[in-house]
Amino acid sequence: MFATLSTSRIGLIQALIACIFWGLMPVYFKLLQSVDALEIVAHRIIWSVPLLLIILYFRKNLASLGVALMDRKLRWAMLASSCLIAANWLIYVWAVHEDHILAASLGYFISPLLSVLMGRIFLGEPLSGKKWMAIAIAAGGVSVLAVQALDTLWISLVLAMSWSSYALVRKVADIGPVTGLTAETGILFLPFTLFLIWLTFGMAPTGSTQHLGDDRLIDLLLVGGAVVTAIPLVLFASAVKKMSLSAIGLLNYLAPTIQFLVGVFIYGEAMTLSHLICFILIWISLALYSTDSYLAGKAARQPQIL
Repeated sequence: MFATLSTSRIGLIQALIACIFWGLMPVYFKLLQSVDALEIVAHRIIWSVPLLLIILYFRKNLASLGVALMDRKLRWAMLASSCLIAANWLIYVWAVHEDHILAASLGYFISPLLSVLMGRIFLGEPLSGKKWMAIAIAAGGVSVLAVQALDTLWISLVLAMSWSSYALVRKVADIGPVTGLTAETGILFLPFTLFLIWLTFGMAPTGSTQHLGDDRLIDLLLVGGAVVTAIPLVLFASAVKKMSLSAIGLLNYLAPTIQFLVGVFIYGEAMTLSHLICFILIWISLALYSTDSYLAGKAARQPQIL
């Protein structure tokens, strides 16, 4: 019992650190305000490849990458997920640079509920009445936001769609989280390397330049993008094995909550009435969904009396 409790606590600490990493991501990318979003994503992908390969080596899991890439269906799945994650990262960094952190955080609040809906549509997963109600409340919140914040609503919806679609592809693909991210960044490595070469040799349009080498702090932040990508993923993947799914589900909302607070209190983004109503409805829907999931899981764990 004590060993189980200790393991659970370690998992909780790992998950909290990962969520704090993700929640404070806007601060990291704000420090790279002088660098184009596409260039940031390029460096994030390129430097992640060697770091992830090292992690797989020390976890004695390099062989799983080769096995995965030998599977034709899995290669296509990784190609799809790599495009989705690259698009998600690009829009997110651009949104942070353009002072739309609230819109970005809303996207990650919506995505778990959208994932539930996708699971019902594409995988035939059952939905309780309370989960349908949670989705309806969330849709109402988005509708309210559409009235006054239509110009930034697309950011939230595209981030939610890309992340939920990514989660769907990764759910059906038989590959581990770290191995999968290594495969995805590996697929994207060559095109983004060619893009940086294009920038370096001045073939890009006027005003687009390669920033690596211009400033020591910028260099560290560009290369460090690999660390802020890989480390929280490894921690969260480890935490998932030590904690209940209901606890992990609740922690998924910590990162966008931190992002929301960062946008309002650190960068002073405007909080309109429609934002407030939308976020309240989203939080209500998440609370309803999480409570229903917790109770369903608790009931499933109860011993059956014959």
